[in-house]
Order: sequence, then C-alpha cells, then structure tokens
Amino acid sequence: MTFQLRREEFLDGAQLSAMLEESPARAAQAVLVAASEGLLEAQALLGQILLDGRGIQQDPPLAVRWFEIAAQRGHLMARNMLGRCLEHGWGCTADAALAAGHYRQAAEAGLDWGLYNYANLLATGRGVVQNHVLALACYRRAADLGHAKSMNLLGRYLEEGLVCPADPDAARDWYRRSAEGGDFRGQFSYAAVLADAGRVGEAVEWLQRALAGGNLNFLRVACAALLNATHPEIRELALAYQQRAAQLGDERDVERLAVLA
Repeated sequence: MTFQLRREEFLDGAQLSAMLEESPARAAQAVLVAASEGLLEAQALLGQILLDGRGIQQDPPLAVRWFEIAAQRGHLMARNMLGRCLEHGWGCTADAALAAGHYRQAAEAGLDWGLYNYANLLATGRGVVQNHVLALACYRRAADLGHAKSMNLLGRYLEEGLVCPADPDAARDWYRRSAEGGDFRGQFSYAAVLADAGRVGEAVEWLQRALAGGNLNFLRVACAALLNATHPEIRELALAYQQRAAQLGDERDVERLAVLA
C-alpha cells in the first residue's frame, strides 16, 4: 500500500531525515509526497536520496532535477549539491565551470559546504582561475563557521605558509579542531604534528580514528605516508590502513596488502 500523507501531516526536514534512519523505504515515500506538494526541505532531501538510492531506486538525473528545483527556490544545500553533481558528472555531464558558479552562489550566501567546495576548485584551478588567496579566505570563513574539513585545509595553508605567513602554532590548533570535529584528514594531520612533537601515543590514537572514518583514496595515500614514518609504532599502522583499503578497494589493493603483509 502506498504511504500517504495529508498536507497537514507533512513532516519537516529534520523529521524526514530521522525517518530515513529508521525506515528508509517508508521515509522515501513520505519525502516524495512532501516534495511533490512543495515542501522545500523535502525537495532537497529527495534529490539526495535519489542520488544515493536510499529507500528508493537510485536515479541521479532525477536527483539533479530536484536539486535544481530546490536551488531555484533558494535552498543553499541543494545549490551546493547541484554543484557537486556538475563537478563529478553525477546524473549530468561534468562541467567544473558550472559547478564553480553554483558553489560560488552558495558560498556568497554563507553556506559552509559551498565555501569549502568553491575553495577546493579555486585551490586547484578547476573550472576557475587558480586563486590561493581567495581559496584561503573561503576555507577560513568556513572554518570559522565550524566546518571541520575546512579547518584542516586552513591548517595546511598556515603550516606551509602558502599565500600567508607560516604559523605552526595556529596550524596545529586548526588541525586539532578539525580532528575533534570528526574529519579523518584533520585527524591524520593532527597526528602528524603530535608525532613530530614526540607525542607518539596520542598520534597513534588519532591515526586509529582516521583509519575508522577514512575513505579509500585517503587510506591509499595515508598508507604510503605511514610506511615512511619515523616512529615504529606509527609505521606498524600502515598494515591496518592497507587492510582497510583492501576491504573497500579492488584487486590492486588486495595485491598491495599481500606485498605489505
């Protein structure tokens, strides 16, 4: 039986998100009804669950359409996600320049994720002219808003002194805040400065946290870095990182594990 909601029974965005955790299929039906009836948060959320295939058949092109609808109505995260789809070619032709335009609009409106994604394109020169000064400003603004991934990258600029005076103490503080905020790359960065300071036990703890949350690309790069670590306690973690990469990756990761083991 199709799940139905009367207009007066529509859930708000937070309630719909909570329902997705408990019953994805039931929630997807509720989101679809609410989105069709014009609930803005539901329209943005419908784009996300269509993109992920969560409780509903995955349909990236339709996800893009719902992101467009919500973005046109002023939903900033939908605008950001429209940029993500365009950047990566999810449900549409990849176009970094168009993605940058959507990120910029979300960033100018103060969305932390928009600032972060726009900064990433500025830092790498994808879809826009490379501009580290503006990228740094965006990372800093997002970090001030509490965005953990931006905190890590702000720390990197400060550590390396790229288009700003080098400030190791400030870099360490931003790495710490990023790590505590749950960003696995921030946890890895903070572990590195702790290890350099001789606080190896603390570094190992943060590396274990980064291992638990890291994605495949991160695990591959991090494993190579750990193999070159000065402290044996840290080098030993390279095997655990490669084991996790073998679980998430392909036969190449399994082969690397066999060599490392």
